[in-house]
Amino acid sequence: MAGAAIHPTAVIEDGAQIGDDCKIGPYCVIGPDAKLGNEIVLESHVVIAGHTTIGDKTRIFPFASIGHQPQDLKYKGEPSEVVVGKNNAIREYVTIHPGTEGGGMVTRVGDNCLLMTTAHVGHDSTIGDHVVMATNSTLGGHVTLGDHAIVGGLAAVHQFARIGRHAFVGGMSGVEFDVIPYGSVLGNRARLSGLNIVGLKRRGFNRDQIHTLRSAYRMLFAEEGTLQERVDDVEEMFGEYDVVMEIVNFIRSDSSRAICQPHVHGDD
Repeated sequence: MAGAAIHPTAVIEDGAQIGDDCKIGPYCVIGPDAKLGNEIVLESHVVIAGHTTIGDKTRIFPFASIGHQPQDLKYKGEPSEVVVGKNNAIREYVTIHPGTEGGGMVTRVGDNCLLMTTAHVGHDSTIGDHVVMATNSTLGGHVTLGDHAIVGGLAAVHQFARIGRHAFVGGMSGVEFDVIPYGSVLGNRARLSGLNIVGLKRRGFNRDQIHTLRSAYRMLFAEEGTLQERVDDVEEMFGEYDVVMEIVNFIRSDSSRAICQPHVHGDD
């Protein structure tokens, strides 16, 4: 706790581990099994409960609640965890719930993420690095968000769904199915609307990579043949391109959810 600045109204229970140069603001409560790294800032009224680990230089804003019992009726008090990485910004009223016995016992948030006000991370979810969850976005239990994914405001992701790397979920979308890496989805029941071209350009993908992804995307979601046949065709044509094979492998991997598809004329 060298160099830590702790407000006199903060409650730090016996057993809690506080790293060097942390700043614990007014009325924060830190439970006995919490572990805080170095240079963490808790602004005020932050509650860190349960078996929760927070990485270095993460900043947490007022009324965030991290590590309290998950909203899962099957949870029986098992000592599951929340593990939050480094350099994150966790804004007001964010909730992050620990894992459960049925989901691997841990909820994870990577490094350099921004969780905006009232975002919710459900039990057993896994968030990669550089992820943005906008205001009021919600992850059901067991959701996976890949690196650099963005979830827009008021969007909700169904439990067990996967959102691939660099994907974009539009605001107010309801995501029932898996979203391919680099994909962009929109809608009340979200449908693929193309690739996340704006995000790819911002993150330095070059013209050739984007052109290749576009060509592969058109083949993958053409109307002819089955999805499996189209995936095989894409691998045969673009197998040397890592960005395309990431999508192919994502589609082929085991999942309890189907793949989110483009809107087809006549769909509800």
